[in-house]
Amino acid sequence: MSKFDPIRPFYDNEVNQALKEYGQHPMMKAILNFTFPDRSEAEWAEMLSDIHSIRDFQTKIIYDAVLKVLKISSDGLSTSGFENLKPNTAYLFISNHRDIILDTSLLNATLFEHGLVMTTSAIGDNLVKKPFLKALSRITRNFVVFRGLSPKAMFENSKLNSEYIREALFKENRSVWIAQREGRTKDGMDLTQKGMLKMLTMASGDTPLKDYFQQLKIVPVSISYENDPTDVLKMPELMAKAREEIYVKQKNEDFRTLVSGIMGQKKRIHISVGKVLDEEIADVFGAEVPLNKQLQLLAEELDRIIVHNYQLWPSNYIALDLMHNTNKYEDHYSKEEKIAFEERMANGIDMNNEVAVHNFLAMYANPVTHKQKIAEPTT
Repeated sequence: MSKFDPIRPFYDNEVNQALKEYGQHPMMKAILNFTFPDRSEAEWAEMLSDIHSIRDFQTKIIYDAVLKVLKISSDGLSTSGFENLKPNTAYLFISNHRDIILDTSLLNATLFEHGLVMTTSAIGDNLVKKPFLKALSRITRNFVVFRGLSPKAMFENSKLNSEYIREALFKENRSVWIAQREGRTKDGMDLTQKGMLKMLTMASGDTPLKDYFQQLKIVPVSISYENDPTDVLKMPELMAKAREEIYVKQKNEDFRTLVSGIMGQKKRIHISVGKVLDEEIADVFGAEVPLNKQLQLLAEELDRIIVHNYQLWPSNYIALDLMHNTNKYEDHYSKEEKIAFEERMANGIDMNNEVAVHNFLAMYANPVTHKQKIAEPTT
């Protein structure tokens, strides 16, 4: 027994048995039929029987599934910055978060293509309530972050997550992916939560925080989708926020969002990874200010890099112009692209509802204004 059993992925020696147990599950068959439609069920079974590790499953099944998703639901994936990473080296990827499954799937596909260490990735317990989804998350090397706990339980779980991240990075030489904030960004504003960084400090032990954070090899990640395939599904929560109401998710909402994220049309996608934070960390923890202020400074530095590296698309500039009824950014898009965006918006929301229109446009426009704000010189 390990203290990490409640949250960890499968060990490699558990993978084959899990696939025997869930190989006939309708959702596993759906994944295999989607990825390998020309193969028979007997061939699928043979493929699964030959998988004995998480890496096997990722490279023999999931990688092909990701390529298929890109082919049918996007205009392609571009990347930047991966040439600065070293093979056989574990990194802590801290990323903006736009899609439940694809953010990490696309990152790992890119790491695999570059011969780099793939990640164990944080996933909310709300996404793994059903036994098959929990098993699938463990086979694809995810670790669970529990939410909605009492303050005491939340503290204990945060400490366990922090210790697991340390274990993965330092003892297993396994890269780790965590989002910069709890949950996906709904309004297009990518902001790092200080609490996430505070969680990381909980496993530092006697190591000075400057040294510990440098040892984590933190790499900021920016992922952007030209079209957010779940934009319309995010609207009820944004509307509730606009009405200053508490938003309550509907039954199976997370699953519907998951499927829409995978199959919905995204157009172009870009992933950018920054360089390992080193001098930035030295500057932050060299500042003679309280720890909370140091963590806030580090969060702001992560925001600066993530937003700076975020790829803007015509949809972002179109939304900003529509929001302000201008053509200031018309050099960034074509007339056809604007018409297509307006049709997408009209098909997804009530155009007579000014609040809905504003929130939909802000979702796409905010990355432009955020990048402009980050670029402004401080006085």
